[in-house]
Amino acid sequence: MTAVRTHTHAQAVDAAIDLFSRQGYEQTTVEEIADAARVSRATFFRRYRSKEDVVFADHELLLEEVVVMLAATRPEARASEEINRSRESAWDPAVDPYLEVCRAARLVFDHHVGQRETSLARHALLQQVPALRDRELVTTHRYERAFTAYLRDTLPPDRSMTTMSIAFAASVVAVHNAVLRRWLRNPHLDLRPDLEEAFADLRRAAAAPSSTTPGSSTTPDESAVAGRRVVVAVLEHGAGPDDVARAVRDVLA
Repeated sequence: MTAVRTHTHAQAVDAAIDLFSRQGYEQTTVEEIADAARVSRATFFRRYRSKEDVVFADHELLLEEVVVMLAATRPEARASEEINRSRESAWDPAVDPYLEVCRAARLVFDHHVGQRETSLARHALLQQVPALRDRELVTTHRYERAFTAYLRDTLPPDRSMTTMSIAFAASVVAVHNAVLRRWLRNPHLDLRPDLEEAFADLRRAAAAPSSTTPGSSTTPDESAVAGRRVVVAVLEHGAGPDDVARAVRDVLA
């Protein structure tokens, strides 16, 4: 990401949000945004395609940065000289994929906080324009997909095909958005420690299943949890204690 490109996109985002806030979303034209951003109409459509897209232009660049940041920790990037390696040997135990995803999410949070006025103005605008809220959901989903793809490719083979990648990516995005919304309502607060603590909780929960892996070390508490079995029984509404016991016995059998 070049400084010129970053500045150009930031200028367009600020210009669009300012015009939308003062004139209204529907009342603002592409020509007005292009003039305020000091680009031609043709250049505007080549870069942003629509009024919705320009509001999130900075996040297009940020998503690229996140993908590059995660790619740098992939095993093939850390040992590119190894050709035709097997999937089993691709996992690098020195890399904590869960930690890397949290680092990437913190990058997004820091971007919002670092662009305080733009973030607050965009948040206020989103409350007024349903189309922009829909566009925000698309952007959020793209971060989630990037995190999921990274985890699926980087976790050990025996866990990469489970739902863990999807669940952890979704949890990180949900926690990030929850803390971000708190900050947007109270921008004077420093909520980064809260975010760090929440991410740490997610990493501990995600790492817990690995304690059952043969050869792995666990603490006494972890061993006790790992020794238990979780079962799921489906019963009709209003089932009594005997029905519950019978259903659990059936599942265990």
